[in-house]
Amino acid sequence: MAMRKVISNTTPILSLFKIDKLGILKELYDRVIIPFAVYEEIEQGKEKPYYQDLRKLDWIDIKSIKNEKSRLYFLDLDKGEAEVLILSGEENADLVIIDELLGRRYAKQMNINLTGTIGILLKAKSKGIIPSVKELLFELREKGSWINPKLIMKILKLAGE
Repeated sequence: MAMRKVISNTTPILSLFKIDKLGILKELYDRVIIPFAVYEEIEQGKEKPYYQDLRKLDWIDIKSIKNEKSRLYFLDLDKGEAEVLILSGEENADLVIIDELLGRRYAKQMNINLTGTIGILLKAKSKGIIPSVKELLFELREKGSWINPKLIMKILKLAGE
């Protein structure tokens, strides 16, 4: 199978950190690219109990965008999201992982394949990497991630739980 190029934004990585499931990304995609801005955003949370140094993970590549001027197209996005979208073009990515609504909207307009934290959990369950989505969703909520209750019902239905 050809290696897929996957680029992640900050929130999905932090969400997976919180529930101690970052390894799901390695199991699903083998390697993950993060833009330098995402790395910087994660480093700002060094004092968090779930923090991990991404430089120590050999399956995560931290890359800088080549064209700084590209940022001008994404002024209403935060730096991390903007760099995910720019890098997806520069790296010819197969998939981006973004949770924030505005970033997702941009990705759809740009015809970029897209998933988010919940999509990752659903895919991990379908591949037998995790036994259940439900506990992890509730753990995410307990640890401060906001997930619409209606969406939770929909997700559990999709997961057959």
